[in-house]
Amino acid sequence: MAHILIVDDDANTLASLARAFRLAGHDATVCDNAARALELVKSQPFDMMLSDVVMPGKDGLTLLEELRNVGVSLPVVMISGQANIEMAVRATRLGAVDFLEKPLSTDKLLLTIDNVLKLKRLEDENRELRQRVGKREIVHSGEAMRRVMAQVDRVAASEARVCIMGETGTGKEVIAHALHERSPRRGGPFITLNCAAVPAELIESELFGHEKGSFTGAVSRHTGKFELANRGTLFLDEIGDMPLAMQAKLLRVLEERQVERVGGDRAVPVDVRVIVATHRNLEELVKKGAFRQDLYHRIYVFPLFLPPLRGRGEDIPALAAHFAAQVAEQNGWKPRPFTADAIEELQRYGWPGNVRELRNAVERLLLLADGPVDRATVRLALPQLTPEVQHGPAAAWDGPLAERVDSFEREQILGELKRHNQRMTDTAKALGLERSHLYKKCQALGIDLRELRKQ
Repeated sequence: MAHILIVDDDANTLASLARAFRLAGHDATVCDNAARALELVKSQPFDMMLSDVVMPGKDGLTLLEELRNVGVSLPVVMISGQANIEMAVRATRLGAVDFLEKPLSTDKLLLTIDNVLKLKRLEDENRELRQRVGKREIVHSGEAMRRVMAQVDRVAASEARVCIMGETGTGKEVIAHALHERSPRRGGPFITLNCAAVPAELIESELFGHEKGSFTGAVSRHTGKFELANRGTLFLDEIGDMPLAMQAKLLRVLEERQVERVGGDRAVPVDVRVIVATHRNLEELVKKGAFRQDLYHRIYVFPLFLPPLRGRGEDIPALAAHFAAQVAEQNGWKPRPFTADAIEELQRYGWPGNVRELRNAVERLLLLADGPVDRATVRLALPQLTPEVQHGPAAAWDGPLAERVDSFEREQILGELKRHNQRMTDTAKALGLERSHLYKKCQALGIDLRELRKQ
């Protein structure tokens, strides 16, 4: 059974159509004007709508356009006793799935309704399948990622803008998707745009859309990411690489909650939660004049710092097993376990490409291994360990466990301090620690910060 909204200014038509639909097993709601119909679809769910074209006040075509502008996705069949080719073409361009002429044949109408509902069910199933297939599991077992996920759970249900920071490959998009899936907007779209991957001259069109003929090559109207994300979430990856001129336009959209397509002459309201991510230091970019301070304060409401993989070695066994099962299933391979010494070798490696590099390495390991993945296979598959990516000198791995752990932590902290030019705030963020905790760690491990700054 489907719930169908019927919109027509003729009372007899409403009564006869409602009766026919109810006899066919459907639930029908009737409405005699377009303005009321728009209120109804905003306040309650319908499976489809049947609407007349010519009505007093707003006509059916205007209703179609307003439905699209407010982000309502609903199959609509248009009917008219004054139909012509131009009217039918315009209705189709505005999103109508079919156009029927009055007087209506009940049999033909019911067949059309059945076909529309079947198509809607297929689209819903495909959408659900795409979301299930595209959803990436967040695998972790260590304290660093437990803290991150606790923050995700805390902020997801709000409308607060989240700024995800971390090195390339740490899983920023996966976390953004987790925020969406845990939010009240999870039933809406999750749209992404990598700001670093779009040429500067095209990014405005990608974000806000454009009208036909607005520039050379604009052969048709293009819907921008903001409109596509209406009632959902827009994830702007690598926001630090967005051109300054575009930053000003993005700021205006965030403030006014409406976009104007390139070449357009009217504003389109949008209801979008924006999540951003970057591997760059936005504070430093603001100081250098490469990022707008007002935009920074708009997007930096709730910061989330993703630790690099080299700082969460306890997650590597679970991640390696997860990726191995995933790769084996995708390729129809026999699952292969990792030996204990293979895991140790994976944990020694520095992973400059983070989780993304680990996933690729696991696929390479499964290709190379004839049986269980062992230390020799790992050493064959990974780049040669160097002081920059090694967790510590070989000698550090001799002696009691407590000494090995201290050596490991010391090398991690020293490496991050060097990478961040001894800036304690940035180092603490990279390691997923409180600043005060990092100072205590340095003191306990004999790291002299004053001497480091002199070097």
